[in-house]
Amino acid sequence: MPEETPPTPKPPAVPPREPDGVVVAERKAAKTKPPALYQVVMLNDDYTPMEFVVMVLQRYFHRDIDTATHIMLLIHHDGRGVCGVYPKDVAATKVELVLTAARREGHPLQCIMEAA
Repeated sequence: MPEETPPTPKPPAVPPREPDGVVVAERKAAKTKPPALYQVVMLNDDYTPMEFVVMVLQRYFHRDIDTATHIMLLIHHDGRGVCGVYPKDVAATKVELVLTAARREGHPLQCIMEAA
């Protein structure tokens, strides 16, 4: 049986050289997609005071009094209102902050996140 010789390894690819012996390496731009965004949505209930909802919007979503009042009225009249749009981790944290604050004060306020 004839012996087979192992394949010869190929030499590594050498970057092109300039005439003066300098090696030039080209850098490819990284293509990253922006993160998926999620809406933080508060749901209406008949027990949570409107003032508490406004306070939560100001504290956790950094809304001014007029914007917070407008969102609170949307929640009250439409049954739900978008508090903000954030990347997934930030949205989940804000939902948890709102739910914790509501439970601490004894309110049944519901807050969810949905894909934007």
